[in-house]
Amino acid sequence: MPIVATDDVMGGKPRLEGRRISVLQVAELVLDHGEDPATVSDQFDISLAEVHEGLAYYYDNLDEMETYRQRRADLVDQLEAESEAPDAIER
Repeated sequence: MPIVATDDVMGGKPRLEGRRISVLQVAELVLDHGEDPATVSDQFDISLAEVHEGLAYYYDNLDEMETYRQRRADLVDQLEAESEAPDAIER
């Protein structure tokens, strides 16, 4: 199953064809959270080959992946700055 990116699905982020599972989701679970690729395969009901295909795309396109990570971080910062919720809630 190839990696595709279409503007109208998941904001154009690279994903597994026919799925709403982004390359970045797969990579972050394996690389950042230490999940075993077989576990990710089971969690998303995808083949182990698809997990590895996503990881290969991630490594082949590190600059692109970093751009998506930075955009998300910028959005989180913006939302936190605009939020009217208290910084901490005492219990």
